[in-house]
Amino acid sequence: MSRLKDLQKNLFGGTTSNARQFTMIFTLVAIILLFQWWTDGLTLNSGNLISLTQQYAYISVLSIGMLMVIVAGHIDLSVGSVAAFVGIIVAKTMRDHNLPWWVGILLGLAVGALIGAWQGFWVAYIGVPAFIVTLAGMLIFRGGNQFIGNAETIPVSKAFTKIGAGYLPEWGPNTGYNNSTLILGLIACLAVVWREFSARKTRRQMDAEQSPMWVSVVRMAIMVAIIVFATLRFAGGRVGTSFPISGCILAALVIAYSFYTRNTPGGRHIYAVGGNARAAELSGVKLRRVNFFVIMNMSILAALAGMIFVARSGASGPQDGLSWELDAIAAVFIGGAAVAGGIGTVSGSIVGGLVMAVLKNGLQLLGIGTDREQIIRGLFLLLAVALDVYNKSQGRFSIIGSIMRPFRRQENSEPAAPNQAGQESIRTPVGG
Repeated sequence: MSRLKDLQKNLFGGTTSNARQFTMIFTLVAIILLFQWWTDGLTLNSGNLISLTQQYAYISVLSIGMLMVIVAGHIDLSVGSVAAFVGIIVAKTMRDHNLPWWVGILLGLAVGALIGAWQGFWVAYIGVPAFIVTLAGMLIFRGGNQFIGNAETIPVSKAFTKIGAGYLPEWGPNTGYNNSTLILGLIACLAVVWREFSARKTRRQMDAEQSPMWVSVVRMAIMVAIIVFATLRFAGGRVGTSFPISGCILAALVIAYSFYTRNTPGGRHIYAVGGNARAAELSGVKLRRVNFFVIMNMSILAALAGMIFVARSGASGPQDGLSWELDAIAAVFIGGAAVAGGIGTVSGSIVGGLVMAVLKNGLQLLGIGTDREQIIRGLFLLLAVALDVYNKSQGRFSIIGSIMRPFRRQENSEPAAPNQAGQESIRTPVGG
């Protein structure tokens, strides 16, 4: 096979799972470059990248939890209201009782956990559909936000704003860049190299087919180049700015939840339930426990997202959280999740969120009004998913299907045996 075919096979959608994951990154890069051209270089301006990360970090946090909810076959309409409800409780309690910022964060997470337990109980143990439970929650907690806050805006302490509006600190010699961001970029580059060689070692131990070494080198070079470029942009902004703290929180969540969904039994159970709940239960999966967990986890992340937003805004108000659930759901579906459940990835939801964020940001930079911006974003979401669904139904190339291929585990070539409960089989889950 020629080197060109090797590159196409292994770097742009071949049979090696680790190689295919970069398709999503290239898709996002293409969209960014398009707006970079349309906006005369403003999209990749240091200030715009920093602002973009801060403005949309909370939506990406929500999309992680929403991904798990949708994969399990549910939907959560209450996340925006829960975020606003937690935000007003934290702001009001910190103001009235002079609580330290870290106590406020713990309080917010605890309230989110209680809300999640409440909603999860109705879904998992009473059997009320999540759509109805969270629709009720959307109304209850939106009203609760306005009742507790008396429809007023309540400011938070300056220390608390660090999680939403803060940056990595400066230290060390004057390099012309933020040294903390440079170190973070270096760690990311080393992680890419380590992951590539670790994957090759694992495949060699399993005696599995490997891509040529030169393909791995090209793959690593592309990823490192992207990371270096982004690092210099974030580290080279105006004095006093660097990579946002909210971006660090998001990165930590992506790593943790990607590991959980891909490498733990609990994560795989979520995909099994979404693929075929009856068969999963017959296989020993605790169905109620899984449903309770995904709903409760979603509310905890909604609480965190609400606090990040309040911290960035400097205050909690009655309009917080409006339509956040729609943004999170859009990010998950653009990232490749299936409406029926069982398919989707954490990384995919993040990229889906970034696509919508870059689209909105680019339209704003072009001076497009809010009315036309919402029309364009809505049409983009509808047409992108509709075209992909049509192509899959016709057996043609599927954009979302192509995006999802990098994260699929090796599927068993033998057909699944029918189960005892209706001659159904569990669809192969797609996780990560």
